[in-house]
Amino acid sequence: MAAATAQGMDPAVLDDIIRRLTEVRSARPGKQVQLSESEIKQLCVASKDIFVQQPNLLELEAPIKICGDIHGQYSDLLRLFEYGGFPPHANYLFLGDYVDRGKQSLETICLLLAYKIKYPENFFLLRGNHECASINRIYGFYDECKRRFNVRLWKCFTECFNCLPVAALIDDKILCMHGGLSPDLTNLDQIRNLSRPTAIPDTGLLCDLLWSDPDRDVKGWGMNDRGVSYTFGADKVSEFLAKHDLDLVCRAHQVVTCLHFFHPSIECCLILMVNWLFLCRLWRMVTNSLLIGNLLQYFQHLTIVVNLIMLVR
Repeated sequence: MAAATAQGMDPAVLDDIIRRLTEVRSARPGKQVQLSESEIKQLCVASKDIFVQQPNLLELEAPIKICGDIHGQYSDLLRLFEYGGFPPHANYLFLGDYVDRGKQSLETICLLLAYKIKYPENFFLLRGNHECASINRIYGFYDECKRRFNVRLWKCFTECFNCLPVAALIDDKILCMHGGLSPDLTNLDQIRNLSRPTAIPDTGLLCDLLWSDPDRDVKGWGMNDRGVSYTFGADKVSEFLAKHDLDLVCRAHQVVTCLHFFHPSIECCLILMVNWLFLCRLWRMVTNSLLIGNLLQYFQHLTIVVNLIMLVR
């Protein structure tokens, strides 16, 4: 795969940013990468232009590696690339929540944006509920930007996040998003037609795609303990898959602490991408057994799920 021309950025500057961001993988975890405010703003502006040029519902092809929440865990992100292959040697789809909670949200989002600019047709980022000013103002990203740079830079990121796509369809069979299903979602064109740039509203389709959760004890739609959006039962997943001729719904948004294997014949298929932190310890087991022995039996499209999975039945 040939690298695309860096849109809106000097390719030499972009390559140097990627070099500095990746060379710390041999250093102690937590080592900060020195980027200038100007360089980071260029990443925000150039990537934002790419996001708005691409559809809100990305239509992708396998093989592709799907990754769940990163949340500022930069050393784990680098380890993910070491195991899965640095771009462009592998295609990636990230399901959102790049910032907050972890100590290196800036390095995390800057590397992801840099790869998006360099490989726009092979590297994809969806929006998570933390790519929202009202959320990352509270959970750490605002404070990190203010401490290391200034509030103006945080606002620049906000403008970029407001343009992120919100869902992806892989080989017309696997629908991916950060949160989950919505009672308002009756046609996939509704996702395509969501306007950008936009903040995340408190209710409605966009809110649900980034906030809703599955619940094995719920039938239909239920109240969400988060105080935002809904929960949905296995019956709603089955209905949705049948109506839209899909095989799977793949989402992130929750930490899963246990590993459940599944079989292709299971009727209700909904996969949760686990937080990357748990994957670091179990990667070799997963790649040797789960991906090869189980996932590839199901994914006839050879879509590789990088993170641990749990099936909601």
